[in-house]
Amino acid sequence: MKNNQDSLQRFVFESSPVRGNLVNLTQTLQQALNKQNLATGLRKSLGELMVASTLLAATLKINGALVLQIQSKGALKLLVVECSSGAGTALKIRATAKWSGEIKDQQSMFDLIEHGQFIITLDPKDGGQAYQGIVPLEGDSISAILENYMLRSEQIDTKIYLYCDGESAAGMLIQKLPDTMNQMTQAQDADLWNRVGHLASTVTDDELLHLPTETLLTRLFVEENVRLFEATDTQFYCSCTHESVANMLRMLGHDELTGIIEERGIIEVNCDFCNALYTFDKVDAAQLLATETLIPSNPKVH
Repeated sequence: MKNNQDSLQRFVFESSPVRGNLVNLTQTLQQALNKQNLATGLRKSLGELMVASTLLAATLKINGALVLQIQSKGALKLLVVECSSGAGTALKIRATAKWSGEIKDQQSMFDLIEHGQFIITLDPKDGGQAYQGIVPLEGDSISAILENYMLRSEQIDTKIYLYCDGESAAGMLIQKLPDTMNQMTQAQDADLWNRVGHLASTVTDDELLHLPTETLLTRLFVEENVRLFEATDTQFYCSCTHESVANMLRMLGHDELTGIIEERGIIEVNCDFCNALYTFDKVDAAQLLATETLIPSNPKVH
């Protein structure tokens, strides 16, 4: 087994403002997507989006959740990936897609999007201020879209490389931060960034997926002084619970809940992310209705 499967590793170019991340998702990807009946091309696109979420979450150092969401009026209605992180903990990822009609295996998400928008949400823990930005779908790849986002919103030069073969996914991000420590002259800074960017662009999909992290960095940047940090694990994790589904149902209101129970006898809810089934019978529904007034007017549902 590869020593970097299901992990993210951060690296820096010593005495410079250039840094990067490498990530591999194998079991994480399979556990997140195997219960969803995804066409091959859509599965690959969702895998790339999962990798992108881990790279951005680690880069932005979020203590909370980062959500990447693509909405469209075409055959592909929705792609959602959520990556949750915290100090000293694994990166926890879940993902799902919604579509209409038949989707062919060879179709990528870009073949299925019409009038789409890319939404990035940062949701910090402990009541911090949430942020949501809408990203133009400019470019013919997820990498290009997110590179534009980082340049426009963060004013940071960024290069992102993503690949998914359907069973594993991997990616690399490199970026140049503002050199606030004056460690390099402007000319040196630009030269290093251009050189690193050129070297990084030679990476192949096969190398991203299959080479151990140290081997890959040596292959790409053999003449550079690169320092590699300890790996952070990645894992599939869905935060859905019976309580969170109950809170969602309470939001439907008394009349709609009563109508569903009278018509069907039970309420069944499948989690879009993990396919868990939650069932509520008449007794459960009565308890939901009895506690409806205790729920805040704008509950936060995960």
